[in-house]
Amino acid sequence: MPTHRRLLRWQILTVSLMVIGYSGYYLCRSNFSVALPMIIQDLGARGIHPGVARIRLGLMASLGVLAYAIGKFVAGGLSDFLGGRRTFLSGMAGSVLFTAVFALSGGIPLFTLAWIGNRLVQSLGWAGMVKISSRWFSYSSYGTVMGIVSLSYLFGDAASRQFLAILIDHGFGWRLLFVTAAGVLLFWSIVNALLLKDTPAEIGETEPQANPQNLFASGDGNFAPTSVRSLLEPLLRSRVFLLVCVLSVGLTLVRETFNLWTPTYFAQSLGLSHADAAQKSALFPLFGGISVLLAGYLSDRLGKGARAAIILFGLLLAGLTLLVLGYGDFGGSRIWPVSLTALVAFLMLGPYSYLAGAIALDFGGKRGSATVSGIIDGSGYLGGVLAGDSMARISVAYGWRGAFAVLAVVCWVLSLAAAVYWLNQRRAEIRAVAPVEE
Repeated sequence: MPTHRRLLRWQILTVSLMVIGYSGYYLCRSNFSVALPMIIQDLGARGIHPGVARIRLGLMASLGVLAYAIGKFVAGGLSDFLGGRRTFLSGMAGSVLFTAVFALSGGIPLFTLAWIGNRLVQSLGWAGMVKISSRWFSYSSYGTVMGIVSLSYLFGDAASRQFLAILIDHGFGWRLLFVTAAGVLLFWSIVNALLLKDTPAEIGETEPQANPQNLFASGDGNFAPTSVRSLLEPLLRSRVFLLVCVLSVGLTLVRETFNLWTPTYFAQSLGLSHADAAQKSALFPLFGGISVLLAGYLSDRLGKGARAAIILFGLLLAGLTLLVLGYGDFGGSRIWPVSLTALVAFLMLGPYSYLAGAIALDFGGKRGSATVSGIIDGSGYLGGVLAGDSMARISVAYGWRGAFAVLAVVCWVLSLAAAVYWLNQRRAEIRAVAPVEE
């Protein structure tokens, strides 16, 4: 019992360090979204039309997401071969550097280079956390653990936006916002470097059990991958895995669109101040965090098939909510658009969190979890590239109504893939139960 309590204390510390550390990543990511209205205004003072500035910054954001997606494919393998702690800390250090460079830059070309560099190194963070989680926690708690870890990019994002909104309210310009974000992340990177451990073995404890049905299951107790081919071959043979990647593409597009453009939408369409728009935009990750906690708890209690069902119904309802957000007549009310934006987060971010979290751990186990997560996430962010330039062009040409209509269609098309995934999981459950009954 004392050993169990000691392991539990270290598990709590490990999760806490990862959540706080990855929240720091988001402080150096959400700062761009929060500062966008101010940057557009700053570029306007230099003679660039606001619509043109929005499209150019949207393109910059798309290039950053593309770099992030490419980095994801590499980061997973690096974490499986080198260990999660090393990649997690490397991403923090790199993000501090590029955020500071962005603050010191003077125009869109340098902004773009710094932002691409920032997103590229930040791709190391999530894969590192997934790898660490696979070594510290049993597969029976994957849903709950990854739900808590996912709070780093939801509640952490919400807290970051609130913090940045307070700074704006106190007169901080966008450059000082970036410098402050880099300083906070630097502090948390030092804390993680001192306290975070790769595996329970480093404190003399035994590692919990991985999912015995993962694609890399072996009885030799060796969790180190032997080659890149040994990691990729089982994944490419799995149709269900490829289906999960498709779901990730669409869900990431929706999430990235809201992450990037919500403050701008609130400022331009609802007439909110820059500080108020930043503060209200925090509701999207906040309600997403509530969704993730609920979805993670339910999936561990209701079984593997529950994840697929929650994804399906979440997509159907999110599509309907997006259509209401785009075409509803709110009579000039600001409450309804803000509330519906929060509802979209609640309906889709819980399902989204499964893909590169609990589902990746189910597929990858201790040996390939980071690679699986990296491929799922990387595929998703290839879709997320469209959230910047393409959604900027749609919103300029057809208004925010057109942008929300496009996202609604995306959700409904994805629901077809989710239905196929749910049927596959139901058949797998039936096959697993049949031998036991016999």
